[in-house]
Amino acid sequence: MNHPVVPMIRALLLSAMLATSSSAEEEPAAAPNFVFILVDDQRNDTLGCAGHPHIRTPNIDRLAAQGVRFSNACVTTPICMSSRGTILTGMTETGHGYTGGGPPAIPLLKADIDTSFPTLLRVAGYRTGFYGKLHLKFAEGQAPAMKRLYDDHRLYQGGPHFVTIPDGSKRHCDDLVGDHSVDFLRAQPANQPFCLYLSFNIAHARDDDHRPGSGHYPWPPSADGLYEDIEPPPPRLGDPKIHEMHPDFMRDSMNRDRWFWRWDTPEKYRINMRAYYRMITCMDAVIGRVLAELETRGLADNTVVIYTADNGLFMGNRGFADKWLHYEESLRVPLIIHDPRSGKTKPGTVHPAMALNVDLAPTLLDLAGLKVPEKYQGRSLVPLLSGATPPDWREEFFCEHHSTNPRISEWLGIRGKRYTYARYVKQTPVFEMLHDLEKDPDQLTNLASDPGHSEILRQFRDRTDDYEKRYSRPEIIRLKVEAVAKEKKPE
Repeated sequence: MNHPVVPMIRALLLSAMLATSSSAEEEPAAAPNFVFILVDDQRNDTLGCAGHPHIRTPNIDRLAAQGVRFSNACVTTPICMSSRGTILTGMTETGHGYTGGGPPAIPLLKADIDTSFPTLLRVAGYRTGFYGKLHLKFAEGQAPAMKRLYDDHRLYQGGPHFVTIPDGSKRHCDDLVGDHSVDFLRAQPANQPFCLYLSFNIAHARDDDHRPGSGHYPWPPSADGLYEDIEPPPPRLGDPKIHEMHPDFMRDSMNRDRWFWRWDTPEKYRINMRAYYRMITCMDAVIGRVLAELETRGLADNTVVIYTADNGLFMGNRGFADKWLHYEESLRVPLIIHDPRSGKTKPGTVHPAMALNVDLAPTLLDLAGLKVPEKYQGRSLVPLLSGATPPDWREEFFCEHHSTNPRISEWLGIRGKRYTYARYVKQTPVFEMLHDLEKDPDQLTNLASDPGHSEILRQFRDRTDDYEKRYSRPEIIRLKVEAVAKEKKPE
């Protein structure tokens, strides 16, 4: 069902097109289509095109060869829920307020869904579809929010990966994401642009099933036996001494709990890592099906494909599992943009500029020729797609992770071109970390207590405060205060 104001917008667009055609011989270019692909729990280096020695991702590699791969892409909050909120709304976690936990977390506001990229694309006449893992909560409720965001959607919320279908058999949920995506394209009306959002459960582990292999990392059956002949390389920063260097609150945390679930013995590591590889390769195959359908329907030449992930992953490095912390393994994600339209991108570009998940919403709207809301807190990546870097492009970004789980650390800070600063706020006193990425790219030395870096530390403290103030919004602060007060109110 169309958004109620779509007919009016379409009439205005048609009027503008007719006015243009009356004064120029060439017809206006068609609005680009979009295929937006989000993977769950994938670090930047776990693709063939990024140099991984074993993982086979031929379809994603082809997108990178034909488009732009950002080698320095990061998320502003390294957790699934908040990162997905950032991608949708174009704002940081501080900006949109959604952490996914209990008070003072709040769901995404209706006003922010009004200005989200799918809503604005729909208003401009796009047909939108969403298939896969949502992992978001909305203040107005899931059903009304999804109805306004998407013309069609099917949700697979990270529950059992194998879904019983009408004939009684079971299919992997991400194979079903592929089915629905192909069906969406087959039902696509002529002369209407679309935005298709594939949101994979792959490659998130099953947190409630710790059996190594297909229990913890359930792959689609098409990958049975794949990678049995390879030996996964051990985590490069897996020396136990590195884990022991951390403060107590990090050593005894959910990052360590999940390390025991997945990586604590060589055999468990081998089995689970092979299973993880299988999931990624199966996801790549689903993408291949969608790309093939674009070709079959003659849509590929006008469809921009964006591929990324919601957060990085430790995969045994530093004696940790999962994400959440300020380290590079946690923040860095893959990002590929393939725009096949003539002259839009330089094929095979590997771009070193800092590109963020908060940039994706403004990028999509910019590519569609639509106005980017002033409330957005990222920047369009379109100026980078030619391979150049504007002189005023960012050299640092505000990053954070807030959680009500006592076993997950809460912090905020800055990841800069040379230094990373993190302030862990749940500790008494507050615990700070400062790393020199130029001299210590593995972030093994904490310079926060080094007198020689006291001035740099002060600068990063001040800039962190400035970013927090800049991105904070009065309505979010008020709702969080109210949530905390309600939680503390006696029965």
